[in-house]
Amino acid sequence: MELSDFLIEWNNEATYVVAHTSGSTGKPKEIRLPKDDMRASARATNQFFGIGTDAVLGIPLDFGYIAAKMMVVRSLEAGCELVPMAVSNNIDINRRYTLLSVVPSQTATLAAHPEWSRRVENLLVGGGPLSPASEQALIDAGYRGYCSYGMTETCSHVALRTFGEETYRAMPRIEFSVDDRGCLQIHAQDFSFGTLATNDAVELLDSTSFRWLGRADNAIISGGVKIHPEQVEALYAPFLNCQFYVKGEADEKWGQALVLVIEGDGSDRDIMAILRGNVSDHKLLPKHIQWIKALPKAKNGKIRRG
Repeated sequence: MELSDFLIEWNNEATYVVAHTSGSTGKPKEIRLPKDDMRASARATNQFFGIGTDAVLGIPLDFGYIAAKMMVVRSLEAGCELVPMAVSNNIDINRRYTLLSVVPSQTATLAAHPEWSRRVENLLVGGGPLSPASEQALIDAGYRGYCSYGMTETCSHVALRTFGEETYRAMPRIEFSVDDRGCLQIHAQDFSFGTLATNDAVELLDSTSFRWLGRADNAIISGGVKIHPEQVEALYAPFLNCQFYVKGEADEKWGQALVLVIEGDGSDRDIMAILRGNVSDHKLLPKHIQWIKALPKAKNGKIRRG
């Protein structure tokens, strides 16, 4: 989708915008986002980043996705300049940006150019998890940045985490609680949904901050211990130079066994030697490794767990 296509939809008589979920946790579905919700979200982000009429917003993303749509709405609400950029991992930063919104695959180019960090006041990374190595590379390059927490249903992010920190903090006028599963509930008085239940297991710190643990429906119970694959993946990431994810499989002895799924065709012995040398908690080591020629992925690049 081009910017002009979205502007036509935004300016029509409908009270909603058609959007699609990413499909990373299930089949992608079409949803209708109230334009008033999108305006409320935009105002919260503008308040957080101090975006006013003199701001410049950069967007090297497809306008078919919520992240790009919301950058447009933020610019309209603030009355500031929006700069559509080429949708590419090889982006070029040749001017000042108050806020630049990117996906993880675009951060390598930014990290390779630390001189650009002076031109980007705030870097916003969303659309998928940013690896610890990539996050550290951005920090070392001098970028001031944030990882987002949110979903299409919430019109992009409802919380942000500063690079180098573990805690997500709520956007203005957003609060959190947890249900009896320990999963996050989002309370947004300015949004039509009011309260939204998620399947994200979190450690709630207070009503406006939390630490994300992982998807509750991905949790693995192995030997009576609850393991969140996303945390194990973050533990493995610095040592495995490949595409992978972790899952649970039924096991007579353990209930569920921790399985490492890797893209490619390599050596189990080599991988296990690397992990044993770097992971001290034996409960977090995989019971076995599964090699797959190509990991299934959603259109936005997120791995579809199987």
